[in-house]
Amino acid sequence: MAQRFGGKYSPDGDTRTEHVAPVQAPVTRARAAARVNLLYLAPAPLLFTAFGQNAVGMAVDLAAAAVLVFATFTLSEGLKAEAAYNERKVARRPALPRKIIAAALAGFGVVLATFSPEAGGLLEPLIYGAIALVLHIAAFGLDPLANKNLDGIDTFQQDRVARVVDEAEEQLVRMGAAIARANERGLERRVEGFQATARHMCRTVEEDPRDLTAARKFLVVYLKGAAEATIKFADLYSRKRDPEARAKYIALLDDLERNFSAKTETLMVSDRSALDVEIEVLRDRLQREGVRMD
Repeated sequence: MAQRFGGKYSPDGDTRTEHVAPVQAPVTRARAAARVNLLYLAPAPLLFTAFGQNAVGMAVDLAAAAVLVFATFTLSEGLKAEAAYNERKVARRPALPRKIIAAALAGFGVVLATFSPEAGGLLEPLIYGAIALVLHIAAFGLDPLANKNLDGIDTFQQDRVARVVDEAEEQLVRMGAAIARANERGLERRVEGFQATARHMCRTVEEDPRDLTAARKFLVVYLKGAAEATIKFADLYSRKRDPEARAKYIALLDDLERNFSAKTETLMVSDRSALDVEIEVLRDRLQREGVRMD
């Protein structure tokens, strides 16, 4: 999607956005999404050929088109789940292997699309379906099949963290969708910078679920408030370009980002302090056992 250029020297530029850490563009995800969108066009010829056949042939072609569309939708959801899995340092494998299911549905859809009631044979359609399944897996891969960095972590605590992080991510998505209505690239970049800071806190909490209690207010209460403020601001700013409202909103984001960054740093320092204590305890115990740590 085309976006207006924004920056320090653009008409709607704002020098206050210059301090924002650059957010990595999801290029890989965009390319995968583009390939998925092309797959929605694949069943189109079946819609034209279906109505030139008898009732059985028409039903088979329409069923094939429906299966292929559903396979593409399932693949899209699988890619989203995989992207969320890859973005997190600690994650469970997707409960439902959507990409594998999508590959099986694509193969079945090709079987239906190449089946001819007049010919009656199933060997060739099955071969075509198997080829489609293999090519689908080769193009999009398999779902993550193993948990990531969950060894030694309390599953109950990890589930609590996952629920809070999912809720935080939902609020961040609401912020992004709302600020897009303002139709100003400078504001979108500023929100993206805050989103990156908030997601850094999410990753920190995922790495050590013990930090959840300290970070819960930020990830639940503050992010919900930020999302609500963004929605109200976007509604106002889309109707009237009020520079005072814009300045206040930017100041709110600056304040939130400073607080989130400071809290994340506190969590990381706390983790290092806990590690230092464990090391000192271990050192004292080894000395009592007669082992010197020179």
